[in-house]
Amino acid sequence: MSDVEGIRLQKVLAQAGVGSRRRCEELMATGRVEVNGEVVTQMGIRVDPHTDLVRVDGRRIPPPSDHAYLVLNKPRGVVSSMADEQGRRDLTEFVAGRDERLFHVGRLDTDTSGLLLLTNDGDLAHRLAHPSYEFTKTYVALVDGAVGDAVGRRLRDGIELEDGPAAVDRFVVKDRSRGRSLVELDLHMGRNRIVRRMLAAVGHPVVELTRTTFGPIHLGGLGVGRSRELTREELGDLFDSVSP
Repeated sequence: MSDVEGIRLQKVLAQAGVGSRRRCEELMATGRVEVNGEVVTQMGIRVDPHTDLVRVDGRRIPPPSDHAYLVLNKPRGVVSSMADEQGRRDLTEFVAGRDERLFHVGRLDTDTSGLLLLTNDGDLAHRLAHPSYEFTKTYVALVDGAVGDAVGRRLRDGIELEDGPAAVDRFVVKDRSRGRSLVELDLHMGRNRIVRRMLAAVGHPVVELTRTTFGPIHLGGLGVGRSRELTREELGDLFDSVSP
């Protein structure tokens, strides 16, 4: 943060979409803006938006970037690949017409639908995929059988799979009807087909599976096969999640 070099803080905030220049000045004057952990009320302060950490009401303002950050609601039957060698339906149809060369962060099984992040920011993608962060992910699954309360306790306590122990962070039964159950679960493990294998191991094979959150990003009402840009708030939270 510097009084001489850089860009005026209120301009940085306005360019990030926080509000008009006047609105940003009001936020600063009322002590709602921080730079590198310090509340800033002085209007002449200049910052480097690429290196200074700016927050409004505690929410991080992501640095300006030419990169693209998308969330896709991947349909079932689509391979998590930008170029499938076997000619199967892949992700290219959902980014057709975009100038950027996008790639996916992590994977979803072909038969699993839901939230998939797409970007051309290699550094962020590498950090998101690094096992040290282990983002919590939420899944909604339609399974065979009436799932009892004991199943949730067993999964939270942990079960043994062929590649080691596995446990969920949260497990809720949303509905039981016609010999099937709708369940929602959180977990931070990223092993291959982990949700399907865990549910099968407790006697409730998956019929349909959808991922609805990835860390701070939520699928919301995004339609199947549709994509959207991450909001400023989502992107700020994502950068916060992978900060050292």
